[in-house]
Amino acid sequence: MSLSAEGSGDTVAVSGTSDRSDLEVTIVLSSGNGIHDVAQVSVSGGSFSASFNVSNLSDGAYTIAANQGSSSKYSLSVSVDVSDGTSESSASVSNRVVESTEETVTEAASVGGLSLTVSGELGSTTIDVSGTTDRSDDITIQVIAPNGNIVATDQITPSGGSFMTTIETGGTQWSQDGDYTISAFQGTASNYQTTAEIEIVDGHVIPEFGVIAAMILAVAIVSIIVVTAKTKLSIVPRY
Repeated sequence: MSLSAEGSGDTVAVSGTSDRSDLEVTIVLSSGNGIHDVAQVSVSGGSFSASFNVSNLSDGAYTIAANQGSSSKYSLSVSVDVSDGTSESSASVSNRVVESTEETVTEAASVGGLSLTVSGELGSTTIDVSGTTDRSDDITIQVIAPNGNIVATDQITPSGGSFMTTIETGGTQWSQDGDYTISAFQGTASNYQTTAEIEIVDGHVIPEFGVIAAMILAVAIVSIIVVTAKTKLSIVPRY
């Protein structure tokens, strides 16, 4: 799934793509003051679109979120700025899964600003975070659990327009199963603030292959425990 927002005068045009057409896409325009507008659109030919009038909105940053079903793969958001009833913001975000390598990759990008890529192999206890920027200021990384608690932070100095770090997922703070949000901040401008999500189960990375992947991981962990417990193996001959 992908989502883009393009501001032009008092209108923000929203568009995107999806590989499924069985569900409509709900697009919500909101801010810290609540929900300002909602659009529900169908996917046609793999794409969807809508538009919001921002002429009556107060100055500030607004979130445009698109949801299609309950999976985080089909839940994206971007941020746009409104000033004097107009917006010239441009932002996009995409979410994809690389099945051939059993790796989940979430990409979030703001045009002309900060981009973020989050990835992790099936069953691993590390999250790879990388991205690009056209600024040299330090980038703050935060990892937020499904319950809203911040479980990890990092500060990175970009080099040559790019940055990267690795986050360990072990520990009791990672005990909650679900989608963890990785946020990257570089200043206060909306196109230098972006987020991506990755699913964690039992402290391990789970690509978006659904319940089957979680079951495979659980069986693998149990098998390791059983083999480890059998420190002695005896064979009783038959007579």
